[in-house]
This record gives sequence, structure tokens and C-alpha cells, in this order.
Amino acid sequence: MTDQLADRHWRAEFPAEPARLSALRQRVDRWLTGLGVEQDDRYDLLMAVNEAVSNSIEHAYPPGSPGSVRVEATAEPGGRVRVVVADDGRWRVPPPGLSSRGRGLLLMRESVDEVLLDRSPGGTTVVLVLSGRHAPGTTRLAVSAHQEVVVRERAGWVEVVVRGDVPVRAGPAVRRAILTAARGGAVPVVVDLRELGDRADGLVRSLRAVASAAADAGTRVVGRAPEGGPAHRALVASGVDQVVDLVEHASPGHRPAPRPPTGER
Repeated sequence: MTDQLADRHWRAEFPAEPARLSALRQRVDRWLTGLGVEQDDRYDLLMAVNEAVSNSIEHAYPPGSPGSVRVEATAEPGGRVRVVVADDGRWRVPPPGLSSRGRGLLLMRESVDEVLLDRSPGGTTVVLVLSGRHAPGTTRLAVSAHQEVVVRERAGWVEVVVRGDVPVRAGPAVRRAILTAARGGAVPVVVDLRELGDRADGLVRSLRAVASAAADAGTRVVGRAPEGGPAHRALVASGVDQVVDLVEHASPGHRPAPRPPTGER
């Protein structure tokens, strides 16, 4: 493994071999420590990097074929850390369903603030972004007494009921709850917003992220939102209705139709 360090930038390229993971984690951790990144945030980012690199090692190249993985990390203004994991192969997409497959992408999305996935015949690139919002001694927000998220597993899909207000500060917790229920976007999801409160700014951001995760996995998101209600108004005003299918009344047996797969993972 070769390291290249330049102030707030770190880069390494190494063979796509499982034995390389431990050394990679140690080196990235040392770099993050040198930047002053808090322990909890280092743990979250290392978890996401480990999953992205593991996917490249396990799925990018045919068995017995040599390949490499590139990791490039940058400390950006405002405390953001951006990590790019790239390979020259093609990931395989796990089939939609209530299974343990596809957990890697779920863990990435739960661990960091932004995950961007770009697949092409020439390779796969994953961009992981950890924001600088976490002050020393703080922890990530959990769903508070003002919100309730109820998850019900159906036959091949999940139903998520969001109740109460979802202001901006509650958005990340609600996003993680929905993504966890939807296995990182791999399982079709219906989000019931009929009991949403008047404050929905955080929900807008949450559903945009969930819709992006679903598109990556070749599935879709359906939102139950009565026309004229706070959820419907907020999602239409923000343009989220372009990426989430809004329906007013969906029966409990409604199942979102999966989109055609957009690539391989």
C-alpha cells in the first residue's frame, strides 16, 4: 500500500485483497486523528470507508482476477471530510427483498452524512462525506418525543409511518430510521405521512436522501400524503414530488413497483 500525504489530503492505492483492510483503517484513522476529528466521527467514517472498500474487494473483480482500489481523502473547509473510494470493476446489485444482502450500502448511509455512488462500465466510485457539524462531546440526534417512526414489514416491502413534527434538526434521525427500515434503499418502501405535524422541513431532506438511495438500488419510494396537507405542500414546493411518488390514499397492501436496475454492484 502506498501513502501520499499533503497537508489536509491523503491518498492510497492497493491491491483488492481483504488482508489490506486492517492497514487501511489504521492509516486513515491516524490521518483523521491528526486533523483533530473526534473519536465518534472517526469511527463512523472508518465504518463507511471499510464497507465501501470491502464492496470493491469482494464484488468489483471476477474471482482470481487482479485489481486495485484507490482511496482519496480530503479535509474541506468547515470541518467536512470527503473520502472517495474507486475501483475499475463492476459491483453486483443484490436483489430487492427483506434479506441481509445490501447491508454495506445501508451501513455507509447510516454512518456518514452523504453517500454518492457512480457506476460505469469502467469502474465504480463511492463518495463519502462527513459534515463538520459534530462538536466534541456531542452525539447524533435520535428521534425525540416529538416524532415517532413506526416500521411494519410487508410481503417484499416495508411501510414506515412518520408521526409528529420533523424540523430540520430531526431530519437526520428520521432519515436514518427510514433508510434502516428500507435496508439502505434496497427494499421498496411506503412512507405514510398522514400523521405528520405542521413542521416538515427535516422530512423534505430525509425523503430526498431516501429517494436517492432507492434509485441507486433500483427501487422506488411512495409517500402517502393527503393533498393540501403539510407533507404534500412541503414536498411539492421543494420538488421532492419529482423523485417520490405521492399518493393520497394507498391501501395497506400497496407495493411500490421496482424500477429497472440501473447498474451492477
